[in-house]
Parts: sequence; structure tokens; C-alpha cells
Amino acid sequence: MNDLWVSVSGAIAQQQKVETIANNVANANSVGFKKDQTTFKEHLTALTKGLDDIDLPRKEWKPSDFYRSYGAEDGFVAVNGTFTDFEQGQLKPTGNPLDLAISGKGFFEVLTENGLRYSRRGILSINQDGLLVNEQGFPVLSKINVQETTNQSTTLPSPEERAIKVTGKSIEINHNGEVFNDKQKVGDLSVVEFNDIQALRKEGGLLFINLDATNIKQNNLTSTVHQGFLEGSNVNAISEMAELIKAHRHFENIQKAIKTYDHITGKGVNEISKF
Repeated sequence: MNDLWVSVSGAIAQQQKVETIANNVANANSVGFKKDQTTFKEHLTALTKGLDDIDLPRKEWKPSDFYRSYGAEDGFVAVNGTFTDFEQGQLKPTGNPLDLAISGKGFFEVLTENGLRYSRRGILSINQDGLLVNEQGFPVLSKINVQETTNQSTTLPSPEERAIKVTGKSIEINHNGEVFNDKQKVGDLSVVEFNDIQALRKEGGLLFINLDATNIKQNNLTSTVHQGFLEGSNVNAISEMAELIKAHRHFENIQKAIKTYDHITGKGVNEISKF
């Protein structure tokens, strides 16, 4: 049965990989989407129990002493987790002044009902209150002045106070994220970069959450904002379909192994019953 469990664990792992790839393919045309990848590891009992029991017998050796597995027969495949590939997507021109794309590792900072979140999706609009919001209706925030962060006597603005209000008709946004409304500057888009981008956790398909405030980079930011562009998904549909086919074939091979083990077990039971 241990051999059967190894195969079953492999099938479960491959099934999760198929689901991850299928989600990537489904979002191949989603603006700002970043694909996910699944990683696996082999779980060994020896790694859990330690190596204390691994010893050499202080006696005359028998053939059985050469076949100590130290728990290897209880090994199985485990899903090590998924990680997001933050590779840059292609910038596509739209001509819409409220479409924005980021070139670099930055993210737009937005305020949701659950707090601050970060997104690469730059489909913006102006709501009925005159606030610059994203496609989900969440306000896009302006960055905090660096001088304010160094002055301890100054109370930093709340996220709600950092919403960008637009009253005029003409909107221009330069590469530095400066927002001009009828030639008057009304704010600086908060484009945030992170020291460890893999520390971000995906929330839904297009938002990310940062759990460590010290992970936010304060200096040497290199991201630029491009007005009238949108960033496409970084999913290569052809590559993902090839991976999907490969994962399905692995799953089918594992199913054959399960059937083989089941056949061997059944045959063993039947043969023993004859004696």
C-alpha cells in the first residue's frame, strides 16, 4: 500500500499543477495578470524523524542489514507551493489617457475595503466623486512625500487622504507618475517597488498584499508610468498549453501505475488464498 500511496500523492500533485496552468491559460488576455507556477518536493520520513536511527549494526552483518530504507518506503510527492512569475508583460497602446502601464517592477497602490493592495492593472476611470479609481472602483493613491516621512512631528496622511481627485477635463500623467489636471498638478501616483517581490501574496487574480512594511523600497526606484498603454499578461499561451499537455500525460502515466499496483495487490491476495 505504501507504493500505491506514492502514486496517489503524485496524481494529486499533478492535478494541482493542471489547475494552476489552466488558470494561467484562462487569464492569457487579462491585463496585468502574472502567471503562477507550482513546485514540488519529495517528502522523506527520514527528514521528518531525523537521522538518529540511521546507524550501522555492530555485529556480523546479515543480508537484511543492507536493505535498510530508513523510511524511504513512506516517501511521497508533496506540493511545495506556488509562486508568481513577475516577468514584464508587453505594453500595448490604447490611446486612452486613463489607461496606464508600468514598465519595471512597480505596482499601483490602491485602497480596497480590506486595506492597501497593489496591482499592475492600470485600467482607470473617474468616479462620481471625482476620484481616480481602478476598474474595481478602488481609489488609486498618491505617494507620501519623502520629507513628511523624515519629519517625526508631521502626521502622515491616511490612505483615504491620499486619493487623487480630478476636477478638470484634461488629464496628463508623465513617466514619473505626476498627474496633471488641466495643466495643474494634482498628485503623484504611488508606484511601489519591493525588496523581495516574492514576499507578495496574490489576492484574487490581480491584487497583491504586502505583509511586511519594511519590504517596501524607499530609494533607487526604476519603474516608469506610460499613459495610454496597458500591460498585457505575461502568459505565453503556447508554452502553457504545452505544459498542460505534459502534465496531463504525467497524470495518465501515474494512473497506469496505480492500476498496476492495484492489480499486483489483488493478484497477491488471490494467490495467497489458494494455499
